[in-house]
Amino acid sequence: MDSILLEYGWALLILIGLEGLLSADNALVLAVIAKHLPEDQKKKAINYGIMMAFAFRFIALFAISFIANVWQIQAIGAAYLLYLGLKHIIQGRLGKGKEKPHEEEEKEAAGKGFWPTVGKIALADLAFAIDSILAAVALALGLPDSPLGDFGGMDGGKFIVVLLGGVAGLILIKFAATWFVQLLAKRPALETTAYAIVAWVGVKLAVITLAHEDIAVLDHDFPHGTTWTLIFYGVLVAIALLGWFAPSNKKNAID
Repeated sequence: MDSILLEYGWALLILIGLEGLLSADNALVLAVIAKHLPEDQKKKAINYGIMMAFAFRFIALFAISFIANVWQIQAIGAAYLLYLGLKHIIQGRLGKGKEKPHEEEEKEAAGKGFWPTVGKIALADLAFAIDSILAAVALALGLPDSPLGDFGGMDGGKFIVVLLGGVAGLILIKFAATWFVQLLAKRPALETTAYAIVAWVGVKLAVITLAHEDIAVLDHDFPHGTTWTLIFYGVLVAIALLGWFAPSNKKNAID
């Protein structure tokens, strides 16, 4: 039981850290969307948008609990996470999209009223939620089953990890994004690191897909075994350390 709690705790801490790094860029996008509004309406629009996104995210979480173990969904999720992570890594290495990364959002939001802006903020955060929910599901599905029974088509303990990760994402966007923006300004390599972790989580979901009983390319118990667990967390820690200690040679990566 203690080992299960430790695995669940580590997975949740990793997910919260990943949510924090991704929330910095997400918060910048939300700020840009609301930039055209009067000062007294900016904060209100972001708050309302996050409240709407909170409802949308809960609906998405409950829906995905019923389809998380469908191998086709797992395969699509793995492909999407790999695409998302590798796209940002390649763009970061080539230096593309860094000068004005949110110019498109600013142009689209300009001239819109208060409630259309609130709706755009909510939809933008829902788009961010897809990334984080898929990453959370990928992490959770690799965990051992809990004694909490099933919720929909998903183990209850795994669903709680996904749920807490989703809630953490919104809380971090609302309250801690400024700190993460400052952290990324000091250590710009962490943004690429976050997306490298997203891609590696995509690999984890691909392994889970290949071990699905309907695919059976890998042994069904392999994603939950000691060998793969050590490989996954070892590589994840290595990626995190490389990102943390990478030289900060981009002074204005987040500007």
